[in-house]
Amino acid sequence: MPLFFRKKKPSEDARKRLEYQMCLAKEAGADDVLDISKCELLEVPYGAFATCKVLQKKVLIIHTNNLTSLVPKSCSLLSLITVKVLDLHDNQLASLPTDIGQLTSLQVLNLERNLLKCLPQSIGDLAQLQVLNVKDNKLRELPATVSGLRSLRTLNVSENLLQELPRVLAHIRTLETLTLDASSMTYPSPDICSAGTESIQQFLCKECGIAYYPPSEYVLPALESDGETSVDGVDRTVHKYLEEESKWQNKFSDYEKRKEKKKQEKLEFERRLNMGQREHALLVQQINNQKDEILQTVREDQMRLEEGLTKHQRHLEEERLKLLQQLKQAEQGIASRIQKLIEDNQRQKQSSDILKSLENERIRMEQLMAITQEETEHLRRREVASAMQQMLAESYKNKLIQMTYESRRQDLVSQACSSLAEMDQKFQQILAWQQMDQNKAVSQILQQSEMQKAAFEALQVKKDLMHRQIRNQIKLIETELLQLTQLELKRQELDTETLQGVIMEQRQALGYLLQQLLKEKKQREEELQQILLEMEAKSETKQENYWLIQYQRLLNQKPLSLKLQEEGLEKQLVNLLIELSAEQYVPVFAHHRISLEVLSTMTASDLEKMGIAETGLQRAILRRAQEILAVAKTIPELLRTVDAEVPAATQPSAPEEEAPSSVVPTAPLLQWDEKKSECVVCMEQEAQMIFLPCGHVCCCQTCCKQLQSCPLCRGDITQRVRIFYSS
Repeated sequence: MPLFFRKKKPSEDARKRLEYQMCLAKEAGADDVLDISKCELLEVPYGAFATCKVLQKKVLIIHTNNLTSLVPKSCSLLSLITVKVLDLHDNQLASLPTDIGQLTSLQVLNLERNLLKCLPQSIGDLAQLQVLNVKDNKLRELPATVSGLRSLRTLNVSENLLQELPRVLAHIRTLETLTLDASSMTYPSPDICSAGTESIQQFLCKECGIAYYPPSEYVLPALESDGETSVDGVDRTVHKYLEEESKWQNKFSDYEKRKEKKKQEKLEFERRLNMGQREHALLVQQINNQKDEILQTVREDQMRLEEGLTKHQRHLEEERLKLLQQLKQAEQGIASRIQKLIEDNQRQKQSSDILKSLENERIRMEQLMAITQEETEHLRRREVASAMQQMLAESYKNKLIQMTYESRRQDLVSQACSSLAEMDQKFQQILAWQQMDQNKAVSQILQQSEMQKAAFEALQVKKDLMHRQIRNQIKLIETELLQLTQLELKRQELDTETLQGVIMEQRQALGYLLQQLLKEKKQREEELQQILLEMEAKSETKQENYWLIQYQRLLNQKPLSLKLQEEGLEKQLVNLLIELSAEQYVPVFAHHRISLEVLSTMTASDLEKMGIAETGLQRAILRRAQEILAVAKTIPELLRTVDAEVPAATQPSAPEEEAPSSVVPTAPLLQWDEKKSECVVCMEQEAQMIFLPCGHVCCCQTCCKQLQSCPLCRGDITQRVRIFYSS
């Protein structure tokens, strides 16, 4: 609470009024009144006291201000010695000066609506005071010195905290009107106080043991001293003020009479009202009974609704707990798979077998560079050229499809007419290329060494075991990062922070591993390119059909016994491994003579013993095998249904197998992953880009171009990796 307050300055109008009244009081011929009311004063100005002293003013009116003190500093109350009427109502006075009794000429003192808690003892020295109004203050008692007010005719102590009157009030013989709150009085009793001033004075005189005489028998002491008539003894201004008070008293008496009459009328009205209220009470009782019945019905309905709502909330909470449990299980599964990937990666890096296999691969490639006379003689030109044509067709087709996809995406963004023309031209090239005569393509491959070299390069990358392993690990990590991002978004929707730190650590570890694999992939491609350059340098000897013979070597590099074993595998099992990008394990399945039926009864540990270490791939192989067997069991029933409905001549052949799709082996997805994640920026396209090093998969290719930081974690983007979804 502040110790000091800035005083509020009076308004301009109040200041002008004060100046006007002060000037008016000083003019020649002015009356004996100084009126500085409604001037927003915080204290009485020094000029007011000086004016009253010099000009002998008899009436000082200072009501409706903000006064907290009557006498300002450096002023004396004796300056108001000539004042007979002092009006201070509607101020903030908490006390009166202790020397108020020095105003011996004072006849009227109005202190209504202030904050007075007590009256000073010197109040009894005002021997000529005739009117004292302390209405609406905080007085609890009257001082005993009030008995010295020998000329007091009117006393108003209503709307205070006063409960008892002093007995010495009986010594004021001139008191004609005493106004108080009769209901709150304890002494005299409320009945005596309600009877009027005369009854109160009689009671007090009796208590003091003195005889009571009416005020009319007593002459004011002020008049006795002068020996003049009542009108001549009192100042005209004071007399006028008292006449107005008398008129108000007469009006109050008339009001009391009318009030008594109204009271009788009110009693009669209340009697009739009571009769009406009895009838109304009966109606209210009937209405209340009906109301209680309705409320009871509403209460029962509300209880049923609350029970239903409670059950529904309990069900929602159970669903939420189940969903959180699923999230936790998915996080634990992802954590175990990530740990497995990291351990496998570290084990592969630290293993000397990789170095040995790289050295063997190097020796094998050097051996491939040397072409023997026997291989030249047994070259299957037509067959090798056909394989080259198929390899080139596949590579070129993939490039054209990718170019077409990029052109279509740019066309949808820009909506330019020129892009439509280019798109049509590229589609025409694809159609023309597909309709190319195969024999013509084969003969062209046989004649051009550059095309032979390109076909050999594509087959070399495809057959390279290390490059394929790196690609498969990259696909696994991309899928895990996509699942982690979806889990993180799902947790944000559920407004929970559980295991967020674990998810961030796992995502960062996967991002670091993905960067390492991308570097290894690039290094392996550079090594293969270097081998190809060395082979090209050795092919400059102009040896005929050099690239055809090398291509034939890659095709025939497996032993004959292993080829026979692989040919003995079920075609559906081979397609299953190709679909899951695990064709490198075809020799393993051929060596152990595994069939689809046997595979469906195996477990993940059995596959790990065979040499398949990837956890996600193990589960994907087992799940896909069970699906294929389930479909195979339903086909005979469908065929029997078709035989019953379709004539034999029109029966179709065995249903073709669906085209294998390159599904990335991973753990089973939760229900919310049935659809791909959408871009968090445009909310329209699929999320296609991985941001490194944070590892978030949250933006499409279009939106990521203008981003410098990840929209989910606000981390800086150092590298972007594109994800190609399988259709």
